[in-house]
Amino acid sequence: MNNYQNGQPYRPQPQGARLYKGQYYSEEQLQPISPWAYFGYSLLFSIPFIGFVCLIILSISDTNINRRNYARSFWCGLVIALAILAVTLVVVFATGGFATLIEWFRNGMNRGIAS
Repeated sequence: MNNYQNGQPYRPQPQGARLYKGQYYSEEQLQPISPWAYFGYSLLFSIPFIGFVCLIILSISDTNINRRNYARSFWCGLVIALAILAVTLVVVFATGGFATLIEWFRNGMNRGIAS
């Protein structure tokens, strides 16, 4: 019996599953996420500690592919934001902007402008 089809190993499709990027997933795993769910996940991921833990769990979870991909895209956004913050801080410290900011704040405190 030939276990190859078009030069590829033949794998019969499981009952009720669809092929997505070379793997079979059930219909539940490929369910689309509503816009309100995306909004809710954004709020959840924004909670300082709990959101970070949920972000890690959902980015490696296999229960819903769309939710997993959204969590991974949120990771990418966080990495980009942290990179921009790091570059900004390096530029501010390298140009002496932080010392100028502290001096401005102290002068304002002495005059009673900033509180």
